Amino acid sequence: MMRSLFAAVSGLRNHQTRMDVIGNNIANVNTIGYKSSRVTFEESLSQLVQSASRPPTGAGGALGGVNPVQVGLGMRISSIDQVFTQGNLEATGQDTDLAIQGPSFFVVSDGAQNFYTRAGNFTTDSDGRLTMATNGFVVQGRVATNGVLSDTVTDVRLPFGQKSAAQPTTETTIGGNLDASAPVGTSRLTSITVMDEQGGPHELEITFTKTAPNTWDYAVTVTDGAVGGGDTGTITFNDDGSLAGPASGTFTFTPTGFGAAQSVDILFGTVGEIDGMSQFSSAMTALIRDQNGYPMGDLEGIGIDQAGIISGSFTNGETLILGQVALADFNNPSGVIRLTDSLVAPSANSGDPVIGFPAEGSQSFITSGALEMSNVDLAQEFTNMITTQRGFQSNARVITTSDEMLQELVNLR
Repeated sequence: MMRSLFAAVSGLRNHQTRMDVIGNNIANVNTIGYKSSRVTFEESLSQLVQSASRPPTGAGGALGGVNPVQVGLGMRISSIDQVFTQGNLEATGQDTDLAIQGPSFFVVSDGAQNFYTRAGNFTTDSDGRLTMATNGFVVQGRVATNGVLSDTVTDVRLPFGQKSAAQPTTETTIGGNLDASAPVGTSRLTSITVMDEQGGPHELEITFTKTAPNTWDYAVTVTDGAVGGGDTGTITFNDDGSLAGPASGTFTFTPTGFGAAQSVDILFGTVGEIDGMSQFSSAMTALIRDQNGYPMGDLEGIGIDQAGIISGSFTNGETLILGQVALADFNNPSGVIRLTDSLVAPSANSGDPVIGFPAEGSQSFITSGALEMSNVDLAQEFTNMITTQRGFQSNARVITTSDEMLQELVNLR
């Protein structure tokens, strides 16, 4: 039989496989996180008809050597590679949609083992766990307790209904001006709401009364609380209007309803400076600028930054870290084994996954509110389709022509 028949059959078979790969790429042109594949061919076998020979040593070197004579016997698939280029990002506005920029994978678990994916269309289940929308596999990462991340990689859980504990007021800051030209006996009242240990509000009032040039007494009162210890004092100013002292004072009060005494520092400013309180012949502007207490708050929203850190915003204005999404890196990401549901698993040539976090062992970072689209290049795929079709047709024509030659041989008389 003619060798061209078998060579052409190998061409038909392998071009069909290439068309299968192209078809799969085009079918997944809109699949989230899909990485396209490519087929490469190689010559499979060559039959040696005549060996090569060296140039003869005699005859003055007039003759040269002879190259080998070989006949190719077809081709085969060399490899089917995953093209691991970055896909374009599409903004979705959904906070739990995540896209990776870099070669890493998200880590998900079915409860028994870990799998890996580039598809970041995540959602939350009834237990608040961050899961894949397609199969319910749970996203892996670190969780936080009181804003501190643990070292253990586990299920990422968004604690909806979590509360932020109240913070009692421990210091207040006073700034502004006391009028140096005011007569002795002039008073200035300022107030602010402070919090006790249970988050209860109390009105704190401080009254400044001028008792002598550059000298002012102050008195502290707290509504719904008994003030005691340091509730009165004196501050003085230098001739240039700067604070002479003290830089701060401390008072205690006991909120009505429970007996926990609470100490609060009053910060007047830096001695010798006018960064806090000052005394110039100008309008009275002294006031309590702020205090560091806040009531209990409820979780009202989450956000995920480029490091995969999940932060929760609470109704009391506080922001706490709730967790962090983990990423996995492979030495050879193109070597992973594809599974269903856009999942992959390690292979013998991908290397074991290295679990890390953005900016902590992984060079990738995360974009929240976006998804990575397929990296399929339709123009390239259609071009590949044309060349594959022509390659298939050409090999079919070789079979037809070889068949006609055999027919002529059979018809010889």
